[in-house]
Amino acid sequence: MPGSRPSCNVIESETGYPAPYDPYVMVDGPILVVDDDEMIRELVADALSDEGYEVVTAQDGAEALGRVAEAKPALVLLDMRMPVLDGWGFARLARERGLRLRIVVMTAAENADRWCQEIGGDGCLPKPFDLDVLFATVSKLTGARA
Repeated sequence: MPGSRPSCNVIESETGYPAPYDPYVMVDGPILVVDDDEMIRELVADALSDEGYEVVTAQDGAEALGRVAEAKPALVLLDMRMPVLDGWGFARLARERGLRLRIVVMTAAENADRWCQEIGGDGCLPKPFDLDVLFATVSKLTGARA
């Protein structure tokens, strides 16, 4: 329906774990927030920090790849449309490098579900999103309670 928000959230498998579940993915690291919109990036980072999560940020996919190497994040909150290296490029390069990352797509696009599936994401947050949904998604995918 035109103008409706995407309905995506955490994708679950039959086991109840986020799909695709990989027990070898790190869940103890920080949350990496990747968005070229500084206001959104800082709002999400501050909200998560206020809830007790360790957070690192990046303004595009290229910077995010460097942050992944440094911080070994438990979860990546990823915008898809960014300059320099977009979300699709980030996900592709991460896979090519053998990185196992849990990724949540953050987008205002109506085709968020499809984009999430295209990159093998674990869920998506349609912008604008409620902070309680953000916290629930992060908690579920990391197994952590801030």
